[in-house]
Formats: sequence, structure tokens, C-alpha cells
Amino acid sequence: MQNTQHQTPVLLEAKNLAKHYPVSQGFFKPKTQAKALDGVSFQLRAGRTLAVVGESGCGKSTLARQITMIETPTGGELWMGGKNIAHADKITLKQVRPLVQMVFQNPYASLNPRKKVGAMLEEPLIINTRLSPSEREDKARAMMTQVGLRPEHYARYPHMFSGGQRQRIAIARALMLDPEVIVADEPVSALDVSIQAQVLNLLMDLQQKNAVAYLFISHNLSVVEHIADDVLVMYLGKTVEHGSKEIIFRQPLHPYTRALLASTPRIDPAQRQSKMMLPGELPSPLAPPPGCAFNNRCPHANERCRRETPSLRDFADRQVACHRVEEII
Repeated sequence: MQNTQHQTPVLLEAKNLAKHYPVSQGFFKPKTQAKALDGVSFQLRAGRTLAVVGESGCGKSTLARQITMIETPTGGELWMGGKNIAHADKITLKQVRPLVQMVFQNPYASLNPRKKVGAMLEEPLIINTRLSPSEREDKARAMMTQVGLRPEHYARYPHMFSGGQRQRIAIARALMLDPEVIVADEPVSALDVSIQAQVLNLLMDLQQKNAVAYLFISHNLSVVEHIADDVLVMYLGKTVEHGSKEIIFRQPLHPYTRALLASTPRIDPAQRQSKMMLPGELPSPLAPPPGCAFNNRCPHANERCRRETPSLRDFADRQVACHRVEEII
């Protein structure tokens, strides 16, 4: 469900996107499937940020690989520029890929240590454009200025920079082709807390200037509260709650969303929620529990929850997948 008061253009739309991986169980046993992503739908609008949150193993990074076309989805649709690119041919993918770029989690691993900053920034232009060497250098230097790097940084190697500066380089590289969508996979989790706010504010400034849409993947809800417009909560490959940041942070409805928010430190005592300890661990995607995937950890689960899988439905200005949401609100 999208907030209708924001009528900026839809740049990308996922419909029931799924990714199932075949897994061998050993000799003489049939292969099974790990449903890492199991029917996720959302829209990305120009100039807005959709945060995807959940525990490790919930499918966040798998979703990122589908959106960036690193992998081909098992099922569902992925619409961009009026085309369903989920199973598009190589020519179509080559045209669309520059429009979706990625900023990775670890700035120490995502930059080539043998290349100078200028060469790294110009590389996407060499592959995807016909700009002259001088035009490529001009664009790279202009982008460095946008992300707060100095002119002398152009000829330096990655090891000469701090973590925050390296992530600025990675952001600049992602923006070189003027993308419509940037997938940011935990982009500040490897940085010192003192640097995180600087990088987040930079991302927000660049979004305001370029009207780029962010798919922001994070497990840190304090960061999400700072940068997101909308929030998609995932559990075991499925969406359990989806709505605007204000609505979900003010009144989370799904028991899993409540548990996540209760674990987030708050300075203001009025905003603190009572602690909610979840028993057990995230189930294996190879053997999900029947019914609601959250039923074995949910304090409100009943027999219906253990038998029937809840569908995502509109409720209280957001979408939520819970049989008992009317009772526990």
C-alpha cells in the first residue's frame, strides 16, 4: 500500500517477487528449495526512501540482488521504465542496469585497492557512455565535489582514506551514471557511529538534489528512522508489515515489528516501548513452520496461526500480515 498523498513518479515496482534456491540434501535425496524471497511487492518513487528491515536471514540482501539484476527472480514481476525486467533479455538488461546502482556495506572491500579514485569513478562511464577522456574526468571531479571529496583525492588510492571517505567514494561511483534507483545495503553499518550521521545526511542531500529513489536495507532502526519515508518489514522472505515510517514507528501492529522496535534504544522515555523478548531463532528457510512463519515465536499465536498463512492486507493505514491484528491492536 502506498501513501497516495505523495504522487511522485513510480520508478520501480516489484510484484510478488520471489527467489527460491535449489538446495541439495545429500545423496539419493531429492533437492529442496530455500525460499529466500517469497512474494514481496512494493513501489519505489522518485526522491523517496523505502527502508527494508528485519533480522539477518530474512531476505533483505536477496531482495537487493533481484532489484540490481545481479540475479534473476524465480517468480514475480519487476517493472521499470514500462518494462517487466524480471526475465528480460540481455539487451534490455544492459539498457536498464545503469539506472539501478548499488552501495555496498563494507567500503573497505567494495573498492579496488589497485585503482586510483579517479579511475574508479570513470570506469562506469567508459563502459556505458561515449564521453571523451576529458569529459569523463570533468564529470568524476564534479561528482567528487558533490560528495565532499577534495580535488587532490582524484589521484589517490583507497588505502589512503578513512572508512567514511571510502563510503563517499562508493556513493560517488554509484551516482556516476545518473541512476534513478540506488540500492544501499547496510551502507553505514561498517562505519564509526560518529561518521554514520555524516554519510546519512550526504545521502539525503544527494537525494534531494537528484530525485533518486533509495532502497535502504538495514537492521538498525535508529538509522531507518532518520532516513526512511516508508518501511517494509520482512520475516523469512515475506512482508509482514509495510507502511509509512511515521505510522509504523508510532504504532507498530505486527508482533514482529513490535519486537524490533522494542529493541531499539530511545533517549526520550516517552518513546520507549516495553521490552519484548522473542523466544527461539529465525527458522530455516529450508523448513519454515506451517501457517504463519512467525507463529513459533509469537506471543499471540493461536491454532489458526499455526495452520493458515496470513495474507498481506490493508489495515489502519498500512499493510500487515497477521490473523489477530484486530485483537492485539
